[in-house]
Amino acid sequence: QVQLVESGGGLVQAGGSLRLSCAVSARTFSSYVMGWFRQAPGKEREFVSTISKSGGSTYYADSVKGRFTISRDNAKKILSLQMNTLQPEDTAVYYCAAGNLVTNKPPAYDYWGQGTQVTVSS
Repeated sequence: QVQLVESGGGLVQAGGSLRLSCAVSARTFSSYVMGWFRQAPGKEREFVSTISKSGGSTYYADSVKGRFTISRDNAKKILSLQMNTLQPEDTAVYYCAAGNLVTNKPPAYDYWGQGTQVTVSS
């Protein structure tokens, strides 16, 4: 069983930064592609970023490219998302997910965390 626990969300002013973490309890964390998704009230869950098993390849949604950075520490089994220059439209519940394909499609991910709220005030 794979469990994912996000942390690091909170309230921040526009232009500020937050760093999200996702602790993963999996015997072989490095065997999973990891991703971040977000869901705002009344909207569908949307792709934010994904990282390959080794961490050598990363992909971002156009809306966060240049502002967010995804990373992983396979030894510590932690996935991170550094979010800079946050804007009110970044307000959402952020989820980490684990799967086997490098993709922006939520159904392709097998395991999900419970989410952490990020609120950006203007």
